[in-house]
Amino acid sequence: GGASRARRDLYDVLGVPSTATAAQIKTAYYEQSFRYHPDRNAGSAAAAARFTAISEAYRVLGSAVLRRKYDRGLLSEEDLRDAPKPSGRPAAASPPPPRAPPSAPPRPGPPPFNFDAFYRAHYGEQLEREQVLRARREQLRLRREENAAQGRLRLLSDFSVGVVFILAFAILYGF
Repeated sequence: GGASRARRDLYDVLGVPSTATAAQIKTAYYEQSFRYHPDRNAGSAAAAARFTAISEAYRVLGSAVLRRKYDRGLLSEEDLRDAPKPSGRPAAASPPPPRAPPSAPPRPGPPPFNFDAFYRAHYGEQLEREQVLRARREQLRLRREENAAQGRLRLLSDFSVGVVFILAFAILYGF
């Protein structure tokens, strides 16, 4: 009776059934820890207590070993004290398989997928249009720069001609 009630309590804290998958437990933990986190509920003792209960429940239910012991009613305080917090990632069951030696003959089968050919086949026209637009924008920018430079040159030449006329008039008037 007591073990069954205690077993229900951790699942109830997270709001998941006792048949929940690790992903469901993790999702419930993240949702509730976000909702009741002390930083979001500053000064709320109830939210802080709820956050602590959620964290403790996830510490047990988030670990496959602790969860099995908890479900069987065999979980002790020592297990909780020595257990690391779950990282959120499943533990690697075994090291990755060794790679084939580089001298191994190639396996027969379909050739590897050519992403570049696929991309050109499906988006080739769009890429060409973008390249043409980019070239047009660059030509327009260069023309604007040329026109601006010519405008400054024209202004300078007009100003120079005006100064020459004024000097000529001043010289003629001085005689």
